[in-house]
Amino acid sequence: MRIAIVGAGAMGTLLGHGLGRGGHDVSLLDLPARIAQIQSAGKIVVYDPDGAKSGNTPTLATADYGNAGVHDVVFLATKSQDLPAVAAKIPQLMDESTVVVTIQNGLPWWYFQGLESDHGITRIECLDPEGSLERHIPSSQIVGCVAYPAAMMAADGTVHHVEGDRFPVGELDGSMSERAQRLVGLFEDAGFRSRVIDDIRSELWLKAWGAISINPVSALTRATMEDICTFPETCAIVETMMREVQELAETLGATFRHTIERRIEGARAVGAHKTSMLQDVECGRPLELDAVMLAVVELAERIGMDIPTVKAVYACTALLNKSLLPASQQLEERIA
Repeated sequence: MRIAIVGAGAMGTLLGHGLGRGGHDVSLLDLPARIAQIQSAGKIVVYDPDGAKSGNTPTLATADYGNAGVHDVVFLATKSQDLPAVAAKIPQLMDESTVVVTIQNGLPWWYFQGLESDHGITRIECLDPEGSLERHIPSSQIVGCVAYPAAMMAADGTVHHVEGDRFPVGELDGSMSERAQRLVGLFEDAGFRSRVIDDIRSELWLKAWGAISINPVSALTRATMEDICTFPETCAIVETMMREVQELAETLGATFRHTIERRIEGARAVGAHKTSMLQDVECGRPLELDAVMLAVVELAERIGMDIPTVKAVYACTALLNKSLLPASQQLEERIA
């Protein structure tokens, strides 16, 4: 199959490496600097959790979407805040049969598409304020996915797969479609585990449950997942945030198949891993804050629910994020 991966960061590279080794035709699309790094190296390199090194060469690595052509599957692996900037380019990779798979952290912009909400919500405004994602990427071609692997990218562009191998997928309408089954086969070709689930939104909340609480605390404290979940004071903050998030998600119709205690224990078991948000802080990159936290704050406000701990941690993390924005953007905000 022809596979396009938009965003050759840690997760996109990990996925592209696996799919390439599985015999598929992989195109990596990213900003010119990252593409130049891949082209200079001649291949993408991944270290597995045991430290074994392997590499392969993608069929194409380019910043030119028009040059890439139409693909069978497009994986959106870029950070959620970068999606609106590439939305208008995505149709160049698609025809009417292309499947688009989203693997961002947090909640996706399409969450309420095709979903009847008792609260009259049709869009998470902070994730797609101008509706460009909704216009350029038809919801009928989207299959949701939750990426559970943890990975880190080194300065030289090599990726270290820390742990995890699950990529559950699900149709937005909950159906057990043939195309979702084909995606399961793709992930298995790449060496991962996958299955089709009938409630992808609840699975998204399950993954986001940890990201909403642990990721910002890691960014603020510079602590690993193990340290946060072991230190009593930070663990108590995480537990409180998880309770607030669970109440909100359940009010919106989601269900949770794990307890808070089990979710924290799972995070603790990952060990001394730096969350993606902490990695961004250390590299001076803007944080993936809107999909992970602001969307939750927005939804709580829109249904009249109070989530005080989440809001307080969001405020602190938003201020940190402001310091990481490019100087030109900070100047524009001060002028405005």
